[in-house]
Amino acid sequence: MAAAQEDPAELPECPSLKGGGLLPPELRAWMLLLAATGAVEQRLRSVVKETLAVSHDEFLILCLLAEQPREGVRMTRIAELLGRPKTRLTYQIACLQHAGLVTRRAACGDKRGIEVALTDKARRQLQDASAALAGTVAQAVGHVIGPEQREALCALVPRLADDTP
Repeated sequence: MAAAQEDPAELPECPSLKGGGLLPPELRAWMLLLAATGAVEQRLRSVVKETLAVSHDEFLILCLLAEQPREGVRMTRIAELLGRPKTRLTYQIACLQHAGLVTRRAACGDKRGIEVALTDKARRQLQDASAALAGTVAQAVGHVIGPEQREALCALVPRLADDTP
């Protein structure tokens, strides 16, 4: 079950919200974005473990593969896209393969390269869990992104200011 929700009024205010520090608006916005992302990941971890029985990092691999062609993606590309060391990725892929969620094969025309693809089992599990996972993300983002964060993010990405709610 997901962790108990905290009341936003009970949370300590983020010092970055006030501004007036040394950081320019772009770096302040980036720090707020990182804080929001971290908060979402924290809430998502338990739901991912409960619904898919994989780690958060393994979940990111599954999500990345779900958005790629069915024939698969080279492991080096997955490592680049996720910013993960190749050695750690090899371990995570092995765990996912053991669980029957991915397949590995030699890349066409390059025996050194390995391509990874989702299995049908993984596709079904992602589809079955997607509503709970999407709900968790939406709830967490709604909890951590308020008017101050939106304003800071607009400084980072000015076109966000044009999309008023």
